[in-house]
Amino acid sequence: MKRQRTILTSKDIERALVRISCEIIEAHKGVQNLALTGIMTRGDYLAKRLQKQIEKLEGVSIPVGDMDINLYRDDWTKISSQPIVRPSKIPFSVDDKEIILVDDVLFTGRTIRAAMDALMDFGRPARIELAVLVDRGHRELPLQADYKGVCLNTIHSDMVNVHLVEHDGDDRVFIEED
Repeated sequence: MKRQRTILTSKDIERALVRISCEIIEAHKGVQNLALTGIMTRGDYLAKRLQKQIEKLEGVSIPVGDMDINLYRDDWTKISSQPIVRPSKIPFSVDDKEIILVDDVLFTGRTIRAAMDALMDFGRPARIELAVLVDRGHRELPLQADYKGVCLNTIHSDMVNVHLVEHDGDDRVFIEED
């Protein structure tokens, strides 16, 4: 029987997103030429929350999009013979933009590699950065997050679950352990 251990509460998630927003603004010295792109499913909700927080702090609404990377994954045939593919919505030109990819959990790096491949089909960004709510280690590819909510020491078999109210009805991050 797996046991659940809460890592982040709703309030913790809110604080992490405020901090990430401040770090983004500080690193970019504002928000000029900046856009957010969330990776479905949950990174897109986090990207919209970051957009709102940045607008609250800077008074500027930066562009936000979302993308489905299922067909770009190197393991999609292992996941399902018929993957569910949803439309990506990037309502701005990515050419010469500084794009921040947003995801809920960074684990092996394979999702981020797929997201970068998908993003390149939309154009050529000036720069791509990564913001994640949870960095749990165990990289298989040489990728790292520029902005992180929390870093966790996990074992490979642990399941890190992010629940967001927009998708799951509540906000929390928990680990399922043996």
